[in-house]
Amino acid sequence: MRDGGKEREGKAEEMLPPGYVKLSKPVALWTQQDVCKWLKKHCPNQHQIYSDSFKQHDITEDLLDSQKGEKISESYQNILSTIEGSRFYTSDPGQACLFVLSLDTLDRDQLSPQYVHNLKTKVQNLPLWNDGRNHLIFNLYSGTWPDYTEDLGFDIGQAMLAKASISTENFRPNFDVSIPLFSKEHPRTGGERGYLKYNSIPPFRKYMLVFKGKRYLTGIGSDTRNALYHVHNAEDVVLLTTCKHGKDWQKHKDARCDKDNAEYDK
Repeated sequence: MRDGGKEREGKAEEMLPPGYVKLSKPVALWTQQDVCKWLKKHCPNQHQIYSDSFKQHDITEDLLDSQKGEKISESYQNILSTIEGSRFYTSDPGQACLFVLSLDTLDRDQLSPQYVHNLKTKVQNLPLWNDGRNHLIFNLYSGTWPDYTEDLGFDIGQAMLAKASISTENFRPNFDVSIPLFSKEHPRTGGERGYLKYNSIPPFRKYMLVFKGKRYLTGIGSDTRNALYHVHNAEDVVLLTTCKHGKDWQKHKDARCDKDNAEYDK
């Protein structure tokens, strides 16, 4: 931690400041350039805090209270619950080397019902923000139709960004973390242990690759989805897209929309 870090060392474990959950290990200061190197050096075998190597735990009431009535999406609640239940979590700021906001930053599309308003002010008022230093921000959606820019609506400062669909222009190698875009229905835990002991060639499974989602007729962000039909064979590779997106999609539909929609709705 910064100023007052030594003061806290001899004190009993402190209460969690509003707006934070934290991951444990000795406190240190770092810059954007050397944060990952520091974690690898001082937290061997534990710097993979961005992965799914956590155990299940339920979110606590005081964590929800830190939002002062602000609704947290189920997906972000699962992230916080997983962190809080892991061996890396601490409620003592003096023992934390990484901070995770309990303010929901997953969906930054202003048209979304999950969008948290006035986030810039809320983040700046957090007592340990410190221009984002030693913080990790999670984000799945940013910007809005039709451009979907990567503007989160607040300055992340020196914080690391764990983001889905991040552009190569904005991604900072060895600092930011690229994460998959997952559905809110995605389970927090993986279920029972599997029984696979060896790979079978040819595989027993019927499908090799499956995707189902919308493609956008205007704006940006659909170049890849518009080309999926080239790979789709309706047998072991099933890639289905629909043009039904927005209220006036029919005004912009292309020659493939009717066929794509029919296959998508089967």
